[in-house]
Amino acid sequence: MAQPRRWLLVGAGLTLAAIGIAGAAAEQAAAPVATQAAAPMDARSRIGAGGYLPAGTAPDSNLLIPPPPAPGSAAMARDEEAMRAAVALRGSPRWEQATTDALLFTPDATGVFSCAAGFKIGADVTPRINALLRKAAPDLAMAVYPSKRKYMRARPFMSNGQPSCTPQDEAGLRRDGSYPSGHSAIGYGWGLILAELVPDRAAQLVARGRAFGDSRRVCNVHWLSDVEEGRVVATAVYARLHAEAQFRVDIEEARKEADVQRLKKIAPPDCAKENAALANN
Repeated sequence: MAQPRRWLLVGAGLTLAAIGIAGAAAEQAAAPVATQAAAPMDARSRIGAGGYLPAGTAPDSNLLIPPPPAPGSAAMARDEEAMRAAVALRGSPRWEQATTDALLFTPDATGVFSCAAGFKIGADVTPRINALLRKAAPDLAMAVYPSKRKYMRARPFMSNGQPSCTPQDEAGLRRDGSYPSGHSAIGYGWGLILAELVPDRAAQLVARGRAFGDSRRVCNVHWLSDVEEGRVVATAVYARLHAEAQFRVDIEEARKEADVQRLKKIAPPDCAKENAALANN
């Protein structure tokens, strides 16, 4: 009778193991995940072709940042707390500013740094600065994709069921990993570049780049850690860009343009509303 009892115990153990595996699989299936990785070329087609960095020379985001916070970790609890704070801002002036910051692919996107710079930025008035930022954008954006593809983290709106500030983009965002944030990398990178052009406004410009990225958290499309690690990637890309001769040439031309604009002493309009929205960012 000992041998049948042994096989009964083994069978019970296998059954329990199967139940455990099935339960884990069901739990994993229930957790929202980004569905299918958006091709980097799709993102490049939106942000623009080109860039300064030769193919394969951008800093590897997987060497720069850790894995995203694990479920149940203190870091994930921090992300969730920041997400709840963002959802509470819906309809506020900060939400409205985040909606404006989200329009990265419009002709006027670089103009969001005008107030921080102290003069209007845009293709019409500062074509060299605009071109510099536009050309650097693909380098900043594409540098996050090794980690986006590796982790395919689901976005906050997929987890909490609340709307984002860009509902028209949600279908595409579901196919694009949340970690780290490409918008944050671009915004912070632009802030760093502009701080080099206008050094006495460096604090304002880097702070605006930080707020630009945090607008993605406010929009309910990125976790706080997505935004923070996007800044790390941007900093590495910014350092790497200086090794490219054309970038250095374009920086100098853009600096001259910034100096001319500052001599005109024409302040950008409508900064009071933006300043108020970002006051407690």
